[in-house]
Amino acid sequence: MNEETFPGPIEVSLATAQKWEKRYEDDKAVEDLSKKVKSYLIPRESLELVLKLKTEAVRAYIGINDDNEKTLLFVGAKKDEKTGKYIDVYGPPEGTVEGGDVVYDGSRPSPPY
Repeated sequence: MNEETFPGPIEVSLATAQKWEKRYEDDKAVEDLSKKVKSYLIPRESLELVLKLKTEAVRAYIGINDDNEKTLLFVGAKKDEKTGKYIDVYGPPEGTVEGGDVVYDGSRPSPPY
């Protein structure tokens, strides 16, 4: 996929999704398979807040939180017409974060969640 064809097809058949999941499961890059994340549980609120930014897309960064859990961090993304690249758009603080821009979290790795 490239930026000219982004987002491309949104829907993926169940069979294709299962093939991709199996490919990931079979990937030996993580030696301790008990630590391999298979999915993320994402609170609806995280998605609703990032969608309120009214951007063309959402970018998910992968991080490790203070509990040493892998997490997804969501920001809006809009295409810069001059460069053709997508740039991050951050949310405004809504009282729970002091100053600055906001990135939306809340996802938890599965397993264990």
